[in-house]
Amino acid sequence: MKLIYRIFAVVALIAAACAGAQARSFVTIGSGSTTGLYYPTAVGIAKIITESDIGIGANARSTGGSVYNAGAVQKGQLQAALAQNNILYYAYNGTGIRAFQGKPAKDLRGLATLYPEMIHILVRKDSGIHGIQDLKGKRVDVGDIGSSTEQDVKNLLSIYGMKFNDLGSAVRSSAGQAVGLLRDGRIDAMFYSVGLGSSAITEAMQTAPITLISLSPDVLNKLHAQYPFYTAFTIPGGTYPGIDKDVHTVTFKATLFASKNMSSDDVYKIMNTLFNTKRDAFYNDIANPNLKKYFKLDNALEGMSIPLHPGAVRFYKEQHIKIDNKLMPTS
Repeated sequence: MKLIYRIFAVVALIAAACAGAQARSFVTIGSGSTTGLYYPTAVGIAKIITESDIGIGANARSTGGSVYNAGAVQKGQLQAALAQNNILYYAYNGTGIRAFQGKPAKDLRGLATLYPEMIHILVRKDSGIHGIQDLKGKRVDVGDIGSSTEQDVKNLLSIYGMKFNDLGSAVRSSAGQAVGLLRDGRIDAMFYSVGLGSSAITEAMQTAPITLISLSPDVLNKLHAQYPFYTAFTIPGGTYPGIDKDVHTVTFKATLFASKNMSSDDVYKIMNTLFNTKRDAFYNDIANPNLKKYFKLDNALEGMSIPLHPGAVRFYKEQHIKIDNKLMPTS
């Protein structure tokens, strides 16, 4: 009989272990190009989640960036992702970008805004380009079709009364490809929406005659008035090699978001891990200096452009962070 009881006990332990393994949730986090900052950020977040023993496993997937991520989370192909707050606004409301026109992505839910991303306007020094108006007749990379960069360029050109047809050629490629084209002299200018200190930009400037151009205060004011999610930002001189003067541009917020179909418990555990119990790892172990420089829990809802996930609401309430009524989930 003792042997039988022991066998039953072993079987029960194995069954419990299997049940525990099956109960473990798994999250795939969409990022961006491996040359940008979304990818190392998502990799670091996934590593912290997986190693924190909260019953959730995670990995990061390199993707086409904000527009793809919003669509993939809406379709259930990703559980969470990073995206610019302006793209999330367009996606949730079904406006602005071709991929979402008339097809609002209502399953998107916000977790936190992480750090500012700037529009970098890179030009070759030998191109004769000193401002946006000089892009007329030039070869300009405007981002992939349907990308967030494409929409940013359209918005910016509109302030100058310009369209893509005014360019010599509107080249379509990923940011990584565009940097290579600019470095090789096959295009004259490009737009790159990325966090401060991008390694791709730094490397390009170290190997080719490339610089950044500024936007005037008047243009910055007009852009913000027409598109409120853009705010003025100054890239400090010395941030990139060979650029000693400040560069004036606009910024929006890199945002961590998830599907409304993720369980509230899982989202709460992830939020509490990243921004409370493992906040030191969030600041120091993720290969993105902008997190430590810019992220503060008190401003994690600044620029949030979609409703919050209920699990995020629970976390912020516990941390006594004020939540605007317009960010409360509708369902």
